[in-house]
Amino acid sequence: MSLEKLFQISTSAPPPIHCTNPACPQPRNSLGHQICQTCQTPLTYRYLWATGSGAGQIQPCQLVGNRYYVTFPQVWLDTKPGAPPILPDILSESILSYLYLSPHHLHIPGVFGVYPLGISPEATETLLLDNIPVDSRGQLFPTLVEVWPKTSAVRQVYWLWQILQLWTPLTEQGAAYSLFVKENLRVDGWRVRLRELHQGALQPTQRDLAESWVALIETAHPTIQYRLQTIHQLMRRQEDSLKEVASQLNQLLMEQAAQLPLHLAVTGLTDVGVRRSENEDSYYPGLHDVRNFHLYPNDKLIPHLSIVCDGVGGHDGGEVASQLAVQSLKPLIYSFMAEISQQEELAPPELIMEQLQEITRVVNNVIAAQNNEQGREFRQRMGTTLVMALQLPQKVKTPEGIELTNCHELYLVNVGDSRAYWITQNSCQQLTVDDDVANREVCHGRSLYWDAVQRSGSGALTQALGTREAEFLRPTVQRFIIEEDGLLLLCSDGLSDNQRVEQCWQNFSASVLNGEQSLESAVQGWIDIANDKNGQDNISVVMIYCGVSPQKLVLVETTPLATKTESLESEPTEASKVLLYDESIPEQEVQPPSKSMSKWKEVFFILSLFAIFIAGGFAIWWQVRQTQIKSIPSGQPTQTR
Repeated sequence: MSLEKLFQISTSAPPPIHCTNPACPQPRNSLGHQICQTCQTPLTYRYLWATGSGAGQIQPCQLVGNRYYVTFPQVWLDTKPGAPPILPDILSESILSYLYLSPHHLHIPGVFGVYPLGISPEATETLLLDNIPVDSRGQLFPTLVEVWPKTSAVRQVYWLWQILQLWTPLTEQGAAYSLFVKENLRVDGWRVRLRELHQGALQPTQRDLAESWVALIETAHPTIQYRLQTIHQLMRRQEDSLKEVASQLNQLLMEQAAQLPLHLAVTGLTDVGVRRSENEDSYYPGLHDVRNFHLYPNDKLIPHLSIVCDGVGGHDGGEVASQLAVQSLKPLIYSFMAEISQQEELAPPELIMEQLQEITRVVNNVIAAQNNEQGREFRQRMGTTLVMALQLPQKVKTPEGIELTNCHELYLVNVGDSRAYWITQNSCQQLTVDDDVANREVCHGRSLYWDAVQRSGSGALTQALGTREAEFLRPTVQRFIIEEDGLLLLCSDGLSDNQRVEQCWQNFSASVLNGEQSLESAVQGWIDIANDKNGQDNISVVMIYCGVSPQKLVLVETTPLATKTESLESEPTEASKVLLYDESIPEQEVQPPSKSMSKWKEVFFILSLFAIFIAGGFAIWWQVRQTQIKSIPSGQPTQTR
C-alpha cells in the first residue's frame, strides 16, 4: 500500500478545528473561526513543520493521522490542539539539540512531538516542530536572501549580527550548517529565524560563514557595503577573529541605528485584581512618576527604565520583596547609566549584560539579607520576580567624527515568570522565557515541553530574587535594537496567564501606534482584560512606546491624575509605606559614578553596602512591627505560582 493510502485522508473540504476547552460540548469549529462557536474559548491555530523527505511527499489538503491538516508543503495544522502529541520513546541527539537551544526560542523552533511515517518496523519518526517561521495562515516567512536587497541598511546589519550570535551555540550542537541553507534562513521583520536544524558530519568553519556572506555583501546597502567587506576580509584572514568581528559589526550596527530618530514614552498601572485583598506587585514608572516627569523633567530614568516585579512569599513577604527590588534597582541603574554616559568608547554588549546581571545580584542580596535577618527559611523566604527593560542611550561616533546620541539599544532582564512582549502593527512576540520547572526540564534536555508542562508543579518557579544567595542566581539578559515602531509590554502573570496577551494584543497595537489611543487608556484596557478574563491575581502592566517614524503617539490623557490613580492603583499597606517613604532611604542618595569601567567593582561594592543598609533599617522596623501585632498571615510557598 502507498504512503498516501496508509497515513493520509484526501479531503475536498478542510477538516474542523477543535476547541481546547475539555468541557466544551461541541468542540468542532470550521477553520477560520477565531473563537469557539459553542463556548467562546479562543481557538488555537498551531502550525508545525514536519521534517524529512517523507513529509515532503505529502501534498497540501491532506489529513494526516486524522489530525494534522497539510496547509502548505511540510506545514501541518494541528486540528486537535488540545490532544497530546505522540512523544518519542527516546530523546535522540537531533531532538536534544532543539532542547538545549530552547533559550534561543526567538530564532530556533522547538520539538512539539513526532509522527511515524511508513510501515512498522521500518517507520521513521518525523519530527513535528512548533514555534516555526510562519504567518497566521501558516505561510512561511520569506527567506533572508529574498528580501535582503529591499531592506534598510540598519536591518541588514542587524540580521548579520543575529546570525553571528547564533554561530557559537549552533556550532556547539553540531548544527551550524543550518545557517547555510538558503531556504532554511527566514526573516520575520527584524528577526532571523530558522525553519529547522541541519546537522552534518562536517562542520562549517568561520571562513565558510564568511563565504556565505559574499553575495549578501555584494547587494548590501551602499552605505554599509565597504565596512562589511572589511569585516568579511577579517573573517577570512583570521579563523579566531570572531570577537573582533563581533566588535566591528556591533560598531556598524550602532552607527546605523543611531541615525534613526527615537521617540520613547512610558506609563504603567497596577491593580489588586478581583479576588485578592492585597497587592504584592510593584512596578515603575507609574502615572504619578510620568505626570511628574512631564512637569519636572529631572528624572533621568524616565522613559529609559521600566520594571515589573511580582512578589512571592505571601502578604507582607512578597509585597515587601517586590517593593524593595524596585526601590533598590532605581539608584543602581541611575548610577550605571551615569557611568555609561561618561564613556568615550562604546561599551560592548557583553560587558553591559554582565553589569546588569551584577546589578540584579546586588538587589537579590538585599532581599536575601532581609530574609536572613528575619530568620525566614526554605519556602517561608520572601522573593520577587523581575522583568526590567533598559533603553540605554549610548553615544557613538561615526568614522566621519559625527557624534550620535542614542544607539537604540534595549536590554531586557528577567528572573521568574513576569514577561516582556514586543508588539507591532502585525505581530506579538514573547521575548522572555519563564524561569519555571517545565522550561528547566526542556533546556536541560530531559523532556519535551508538552510532556514537561503536564507534570505536577511544572509552573513552579525555579528562581526568584531573594530566595537564595546571589551565587545561585542566573538572571537572563537579552539585547535588542529598536529599528521599527513598536510597543514593549512588561507584565506580571496576572495578565499573561492563559495566553491573554497573545489573544488580545490586536485590541491595542494599531490604535496606539497610529495615535488613536493613549498609552494610559491602553494600559487600563490591559488591566480590564486581565480582571475580566483571568481575575485570579494582582495585575501590573508597564507599556513603552518605541517609535522611529514621525511621532503619532498620544502621550497622556487630560483626566486629572488624582481621578485616574484613585481607581487604578492600590493603596500601599503599612509595610510598603515604610519602605517607600522612610526618609532614611532617599532614592537620590547614590554614590557618584566612577570614571572608568574598570572601577565598576568598587561602585557595586559601595552600592551593595548602601542597599544592605536599606534592608537593615527595614529589618529593624519589621522586628518592631512583629511585637505590635498578634499574628501574621501565613505565607504562600515562595516558589509556587
